[in-house]
Amino acid sequence: MEGFDVVIHRSLTQPILLGGAPREFAILNVTFGAALVFGLQSILAIPVIMGMHAAAVVLAKHDPYFLDTFKRHINQKPYYDV
Repeated sequence: MEGFDVVIHRSLTQPILLGGAPREFAILNVTFGAALVFGLQSILAIPVIMGMHAAAVVLAKHDPYFLDTFKRHINQKPYYDV
């Protein structure tokens, strides 16, 4: 109908990303990396954490809600009990 258009801003529909990765994953990844680097004093953990973040960025470019989909998949019970 004419006259009943509602403007929806893009920021209301886009997921929140930090550095290209989903917000929850990015915070968890940085926290885990800081615990490894500072707690265990392992500098070798930095490339692993950066690789995990890069993988999350690639997955988020394909589907920004991949983390929510994965969580839902884990909670689903199998249809056929084997």
